Amino acid sequence: MSKKRALKWILIITLIVLIVVVVVLCVKKTKPAEAETTEVATVESAAPVQRAAVDEDWLELPGAVSGSGYEVTTYYDSSVRNYTHLYDRDTYTSLWTAYPLSAAYMGDEPRPGKWIYSTSIDEEYQVNLKHHSYNDKYARGHMIPNASRDGNKEMQMQTFFVTNSVPQIQNSFNSGIWSKLERTLQNIAWEEEIYIVTGVAFNKSGEDKPIAYTTAKDDTKQVPIPNYFYKVVLKVKKSDDEVTSASTIGFWMDHRKYDDSFENYTVSVDQIEQWTGMDYFVNLPDSIETAAETNSSWSEFQTF
Repeated sequence: MSKKRALKWILIITLIVLIVVVVVLCVKKTKPAEAETTEVATVESAAPVQRAAVDEDWLELPGAVSGSGYEVTTYYDSSVRNYTHLYDRDTYTSLWTAYPLSAAYMGDEPRPGKWIYSTSIDEEYQVNLKHHSYNDKYARGHMIPNASRDGNKEMQMQTFFVTNSVPQIQNSFNSGIWSKLERTLQNIAWEEEIYIVTGVAFNKSGEDKPIAYTTAKDDTKQVPIPNYFYKVVLKVKKSDDEVTSASTIGFWMDHRKYDDSFENYTVSVDQIEQWTGMDYFVNLPDSIETAAETNSSWSEFQTF
């Protein structure tokens, strides 16, 4: 190859390289910057994070445990709140249901003849209890009872959402001791407003009890049967709409048949918080909450 031809090829190759370099630099300059990534903290089930259930100052609200399977929902009639619950989509279970109770909510509306799906939770996370109950003779146990909302048809119907049901022993529990407790609280609420959280638990903190499962007659989803049921109840006194004092009481029951009184199963709210890891009545002033949640006397709560 002659020197002229070699020089010509060198110039051509050099020109091609320069063109490639210019193109690459232009692409880099015009490429949009990558968005910054944000690490999302994961919540370990062994150490739940407490946060406000909803951004409201309602006295019945607990702190809600945050987690990927949990959903906090409040139901309303127009702008009036009915109840709030913490629903676990993975177990198809309302872990707690919180609501105010007074004469304004109660009446004599006839009991609805059917259950329906919640309008706020995807149906794939609900159990089909619309026409029949659970197998194994378990009842559709209301977390907020029908009779606590039978003064308002819309609110009453919301207590028949299938998400307001958990499997509950019928005879000598749902129709016995539990029903008597609910009626007693309703009688108190005819005279003064109270605030209630009804909850279920599968284990106390540190426990490892076996959990049994059942299914609905019209569904194949495996539903865990609670090992415990509980209620925590709040009364307050106010001055100029500010809470000045409060009293609470808790009821904790193994899920079994009973032939005695609910009065034998009173405990402090503090004790139930230790067993469940929840924080109840978080919207009380701190000093009032601390003092109120130590009470375990039914008679002291009644006379407050």
